[in-house]
Amino acid sequence: MTFSEKIRNARTVRGLSQKDLAAATGITERTIQNYETGASLPKKRDTYAKLASALGVSADMLMDENASFVLQASEQYGSRGRRQAEEVIRSFRVAAAGGELDDDDLEFIKEAMMQTYEDAKKYNARFRNRRFQAGSDSQE
Repeated sequence: MTFSEKIRNARTVRGLSQKDLAAATGITERTIQNYETGASLPKKRDTYAKLASALGVSADMLMDENASFVLQASEQYGSRGRRQAEEVIRSFRVAAAGGELDDDDLEFIKEAMMQTYEDAKKYNARFRNRRFQAGSDSQE
């Protein structure tokens, strides 16, 4: 089950409207709508905690493997890493749409794509211009 399905189901089970959930979490109603349609995922772990608390579930229950991957990319590589991770997921969904693969095969391919992304980011970090790396003293 995807994050969007989990949040929508948990909200309806609790009898909350999107507006109620937004008020309880301090997250905008538009953002809640985007979460439920799958248009976006939370950018920070504490957002999952806020949602989980308001919905009476655990944050781990709300997260799926995509969420973990996106959060990890965001924490390690910032907003650009998050966008790239989301693009990897979107590309995978397009590639897998209408395929004849079973769930185990799809999961294997997805894990391989995510690992390839991580490996590529680490490999490419070696070639970045040192002036633009965080914490560099070469901007003096």
